[in-house]
Amino acid sequence: MTRRSGRLQAKHENGSRHADKIAKIKKEQCNRKKTLKRLSGETQNLRVQEGTCKAEVLIETPMEGLQDTFEQPGLSQGARPSPLPRLSWGCSEDVWVKMLSKEIKYKHTKSSLERHPRLQPKMRAVLLDWLMEVCEAYVLHRQTFYLAQDFFDRFMLTQEDMQKERLQLIGITALFIASKIEEIYPPKIAELAYVTDGACLEEEILQMELIMLKALNWDLCPETVVSWMKLYIQMASVYDFTNLLVPQFSQETYIQITQLLDLCILDINSLDFKYGVLAAAAFCHFISFDVVQKVSGLTWEAVESCVNWMAPFIETMTGYESAKLKDFSKVSSEDRHNIQTHADYLAMLHEAQQKCTIRISGIFPPTPPSSAEKSSSH
Repeated sequence: MTRRSGRLQAKHENGSRHADKIAKIKKEQCNRKKTLKRLSGETQNLRVQEGTCKAEVLIETPMEGLQDTFEQPGLSQGARPSPLPRLSWGCSEDVWVKMLSKEIKYKHTKSSLERHPRLQPKMRAVLLDWLMEVCEAYVLHRQTFYLAQDFFDRFMLTQEDMQKERLQLIGITALFIASKIEEIYPPKIAELAYVTDGACLEEEILQMELIMLKALNWDLCPETVVSWMKLYIQMASVYDFTNLLVPQFSQETYIQITQLLDLCILDINSLDFKYGVLAAAAFCHFISFDVVQKVSGLTWEAVESCVNWMAPFIETMTGYESAKLKDFSKVSSEDRHNIQTHADYLAMLHEAQQKCTIRISGIFPPTPPSSAEKSSSH
């Protein structure tokens, strides 16, 4: 009995200590909830004043940086209003300001190739075309490819005299990083090493990953060309503002616009333009500029040069088979337009660049798309 009582007493003491720990944890949780509620109330007071959102919010980049954007031709503060309606899940002005601020923070330029005298623009085009093919093979999303493209171009801007033998390693590593950010089930590193046909080992990809992350300063959340395009076409097609995050645009039109963007992004000169401008210019070839201005806040002066530069690309595309929606196993019909696809882009690019050369020489002056072309494309 004594022995049994001792065990029972020890069990009772352990139970008491356990109950005390639970009570302590619950008390801490309660205090945390009160603190969060108080902070939430303070944040709400900062965000809302007389039913409208204030502009003084924390964003990734300083507000002063936006002045550079507003000072550009066609991008005055009054000419770039937010196209977003009132949002139930956030302040539309905050969302818009943050998107604009990323255009300043995440810089890209075609001058990056000048830092690498042994590389040619065609090498970049071949690499990006191959990455599109890999994305389609592994059923990766368009955003994944465009993140990889952005990581690659910004990384090359931080390097000097890169050898062409390293390009495939940099490209597949950029896709490796992007897929881990964007995909629910990213491909294994062994799979990505396999598609390089032995050119890149798993250890090399892991080493390059660390090098790229450090060079990019872990800035991995740009607004890509395709994310801007999604915003524009969604705002142009939206009919139910209560479900703004649900796609309400035509999938067929969307993939035709993204095919144009896929083709244009292979050209190094596409880096002359901000991603938001590049997406707006592509949209101009499928819909009236009045709509583009409404959904982007950009003036014609801001997009005119990009629209004219893009004209040979859309002209070339019309000579090829139009992009079609593809079926992918284990991908819902609502999501299939988001999967990156591949076409004979290098052949299209060569033809479009020849037309660009002819236009630059003055034989055929650049002209904006006609209403008939827009209607037929749409």
